Amino acid sequence: MLFRVFLLLTGFGLACTGGVSTIAYLNLLTMGNGVWEYFSFISKKFECYLLPIGILFTWISIYYPSSQWNDGE
Repeated sequence: MLFRVFLLLTGFGLACTGGVSTIAYLNLLTMGNGVWEYFSFISKKFECYLLPIGILFTWISIYYPSSQWNDGE
């Protein structure tokens, strides 16, 4: 149970960090770049990969079967 809470909070933090970075890079669109250039740019930035990793961690902590995560209870 404690590991699942830790994974949930870690995933939430990573998703927030990645989401803020991805939204911040949306300013490239106002500077005349197209959508394809935007996606090409963020695909090269590590901090933008934190969003799907955080969503995956959060999803695993919520939906993974609890019988696999038995902490000795």
